[in-house]
Amino acid sequence: MSKFTPCLWFDTAGEEAAKFYTSVFPNSRIVDVVRFGAAGPRPEGTVMTVSFELDGQWFLALNGGPEFTFSEAISFQVSCATQDEVDAYWNTLSAGGEEGQCGWLKDRFGVSWQIVPAVLPELLGDPDPERSARVTRALLTMKKIEIDVLERAASQV
Repeated sequence: MSKFTPCLWFDTAGEEAAKFYTSVFPNSRIVDVVRFGAAGPRPEGTVMTVSFELDGQWFLALNGGPEFTFSEAISFQVSCATQDEVDAYWNTLSAGGEEGQCGWLKDRFGVSWQIVPAVLPELLGDPDPERSARVTRALLTMKKIEIDVLERAASQV
């Protein structure tokens, strides 16, 4: 287990979100569900926390109430090897949520994700500033990132 476990604060959808996320990512599972007891502050037996693992990374979902909501100030970046992987994560996580620019999206729970092809940092960091600029300009026109479009932009002469 990592020393760092992100805690995601939900109103009441922590268990639903954990089930969804563990269905999206391979090698994922729900580890534990803790329910409120008689002392509250929520009705006895309702879900308080859900510990879950997404491909080796531990998370905690807390049903803490409506006081706090998610923002883009925190996001989870998913590195993808292929366009098929980008497409699958993008389509699944954005369903019922919001598509943003440059590979960013909010899922139906309001959590922000960045679906990023592994080749993107290489293309953006190309030592040729003209190639890098062409890739950047192409990227800025996209919501879901399209690897072939970025590679064509990089190779233009």
